[in-house]
This record gives sequence, structure tokens and C-alpha cells, in this order.
Amino acid sequence: MTVVVVTDSSASLDRKLAEKYGIRVVPLHVLVDGKELREGVDEIPESYLSGSATTSGASPGELLDAYERAFEASDGDGVVAVHISRKLSATWEAARQAETEFTGGIRIVDSLSAAMGVGFPALAAARCAALGGSLDDVYDAAISVTLRSRSLVVVDRLDHLRRGGRISTAAALVGTALAMKPVLHMVEGKLVPKEKTRTSSKALGKLVDAAVKDSGTVSVAAAVQHISARERADRVADQLRERIPNLDELIVTDFGPTLGVHLGPGAVGVVVVPGGAGSPT
Repeated sequence: MTVVVVTDSSASLDRKLAEKYGIRVVPLHVLVDGKELREGVDEIPESYLSGSATTSGASPGELLDAYERAFEASDGDGVVAVHISRKLSATWEAARQAETEFTGGIRIVDSLSAAMGVGFPALAAARCAALGGSLDDVYDAAISVTLRSRSLVVVDRLDHLRRGGRISTAAALVGTALAMKPVLHMVEGKLVPKEKTRTSSKALGKLVDAAVKDSGTVSVAAAVQHISARERADRVADQLRERIPNLDELIVTDFGPTLGVHLGPGAVGVVVVPGGAGSPT
């Protein structure tokens, strides 16, 4: 058999893409109207964007079960688990707890990111596994993409991030008071302001400029994600196609609800991976 890759639903991987590469996805949780719902499993109502929903990570028990099933499916070749940044979710610590009870071969990767910043390392790992890579090879493929990935996002308002503790209250207040539209990026696993603009159009322009600059001159994989903003996302994707001549892979998709709770409607994000995330097949 081959090494099996596990990730969590924060990766926002398209179901068909995950199935194609045999990636196992552990659901994170969204608490809406008093009900705890599993992302990607249970139907989550649109009211999750109202500002009152909360999220929680996967439990050690859920992760251990997923790792054990993946290890069995690998026929003993091992498991590589790629998860959301430990600075954004308790899922990483739960993964470490599950690892202490797991008796098979496993490597756990902190993606230092979220959304396709998790998805691309998981894809690279699964593509390496499909080519017959060893446990160490598959782990190294995920780490390589993690270190090369650059993640950026524009939000309409900082309120959702402030409420969820994903950005400091001071930064949120500055953005609200001055009606700023910030461009945020991931730095060492945390979401921090990169640039401030006064309009959404300027913010999206800065987002594209930063993504193009981060892409470099080698082959590039990229993803554009959004929350209730497909038109904005499509415009950003079109600009990336025009301005990155070495764009080998482009994925346009939604952010999942667990990220939507914290980013809010209208958010658009870009992940670029200079050097790519393995060859799409």
C-alpha cells in the first residue's frame, strides 16, 4: 500500500480532490444556535455568519480514530497528518495527545497556516505518497510546501477575527475606527496585518500585488478562497492568471465554515506556493 495522509477540515479541500488522493479529512466543529456541528459532515446553516457562532478543534479521540483507520489503510506504511497552525487552533495539541496513544508510524506537520495553507502541504504529501514515497519522503514533501507557502487574506471587517481571538483587539480597533480594509498575512503561524487600505478594491489590489511578488520566478501553485464573495474571488483569480506566467495550478474554492466564523462574509484569501505542491495528475 502507500502512506496515507490525514488533515483537518480547516484545509477547505474540495471533497473530490481529497478523494482523488485518498486524503482523510477530520472535521472541526462549529457551534451554531446551541448545536455542535461537524464541518463537512453535518449541514451548517447560513446563520453561522451572523457573528454568534463559535468553533472548536478536533478532539484527541477523533484524531486517534482517524490515524488508526489511516494506518490500517496504509498496510503499515504509515501516516502523515497535516493540521492547522497550532497558534490558531487547539487541534495541533489534540494531535500531539493522540500521537502518544498511537502505536503506528506517524509524522505530524504544523502547517503554520489555515485553509489551502493546510491543503497544499496535504496535497503535496499525498502526491508524493501516490508515487511510492516513504513515510519520511511524504513528511518532507509536506514540510517543504509548508515552508514555501505564503498566505494572505482581505476581510471586510475585523470584528469576527477580534471576537475569535485570531487578531489583537488593538489591531481590530484601529481598522474599525479608521474604516480600514487591511491585508493580513500569516507570519510564523499567526495572522497579522501586512498593509492597510481604505477601500475593498484597493485591498484586493494589494492582495494580488503581494501574491504576485511572493510567487517569484519558478512554477507556482495558488489558491483563491472566499466567503460569500465568488465574484471578488473570480476577479482575483483572473488577475493571478494574467500576472503569474508560471502558474501551474490554480484552485478557486470557498473557505469552510470554521474559518468563515472568524473571517466573516466578503473575505477573500490567496495562498501561493513557489515551486508548486507536487505535480497534479
